[in-house]
Amino acid sequence: MTNKKILITGASIAGPTIAYWLHKYGFDVTVLERSPAIRLGGQNIDVKGPAKEIVCKMGLEDNVRAANTTEIGMRFVSPENHILAEFPKESSLSMTQELEILRGDLVKILYEHTKDKVTYRFGDYITSLDQQADHISVTLASGLNEKYDLIIAAEGIGSSTRKLAFGSDPRFKFLKLYTAYLTIPKTTSDSRWARWCNVKKGVVFMLRPDNYGETRASITFLSEEQKYRELPLAQQKEILINRIKDTGWESDRLIAAIARTQDLYFDKVSQVKADKWSTGRFALVGDAAYCATPIAGKGTDLSMAGAYILAGELFRADNHQDAFAAYEQRMRPYVDKCQRLPPGVPGLVYPTTSFGVRLLNSAVYLVGSRPVKWLASLFSSKKKDVQPEIELPDYERQ
Repeated sequence: MTNKKILITGASIAGPTIAYWLHKYGFDVTVLERSPAIRLGGQNIDVKGPAKEIVCKMGLEDNVRAANTTEIGMRFVSPENHILAEFPKESSLSMTQELEILRGDLVKILYEHTKDKVTYRFGDYITSLDQQADHISVTLASGLNEKYDLIIAAEGIGSSTRKLAFGSDPRFKFLKLYTAYLTIPKTTSDSRWARWCNVKKGVVFMLRPDNYGETRASITFLSEEQKYRELPLAQQKEILINRIKDTGWESDRLIAAIARTQDLYFDKVSQVKADKWSTGRFALVGDAAYCATPIAGKGTDLSMAGAYILAGELFRADNHQDAFAAYEQRMRPYVDKCQRLPPGVPGLVYPTTSFGVRLLNSAVYLVGSRPVKWLASLFSSKKKDVQPEIELPDYERQ
């Protein structure tokens, strides 16, 4: 397929990535973003595995490396702030990766790399669409009516365009967790080490350094499904504050920060389980198709791998039906693997009692001991020739 006019909705990670590759393959690309500008908020993300491979293919490794968050590893601490275990980023057990970057910084890098190659339009979105045999007609919130050969939704888990195309939402798997993110002022207790702390009430606090002299905080806790996201910001803050009140560690500091912040993100943690990722001339990529949640740690990998493969299959195929089918055939096994969580997760990682916290912390202390670390290093040293998580074909040479 060549010389096709494609509309991409969403300018986060998957959107600019697929826009880059489609442009490279000769497509006419427009990226539509509901926000008035690129959204630069968010927490740490890892650029590893397929995401790192794609970043390198795009010539952006140096850009990503230059925007490193400065994090040197992860420390697990007790509610009294005693270090239980320490995993530097070189460790096979560390959550900190070689290329650790803020979500907003990666979005900015991708946007800057594509803004002169494709058309970006901000502050607009699709309100209706009508599929025909040879095109899709769309009406935008701005009142414009336009025609495209294909539409690709690279939106978030709550994609509104997905519902317009499919007529309903896919199945969501709620993990019985809620999470909140915010940026807080750095204090003397913060360093280049990230800190993870389990406290009672099934709460996990995480504080991580960034490259702007501030600290990125996340608060995750067990909960039955509620409609917190639909509440006004003031009520969301009240609920979050009440949940972490009197839990110890640095909860008082976080409560004060929550009361002041204007960049709070607070939502349930759910996976997207879509039976199909395309309908007619419309396709999904990234979180809108197969969100794995931050618990899986594979969001960036899935978004960038899906974008790369979908673009490549559209370039290689004779028609969009074959391209969409090949994209799903290639991605579906990888998505299923990434969405598969270890037994007992998340429940075991979020104990609700002080005794449960002490028990978990004892296990963390054991894993962080020198003998266990040594054994882990021996095991990881045998994996020098690790097979790629998913094959990323060189579509231009095929």
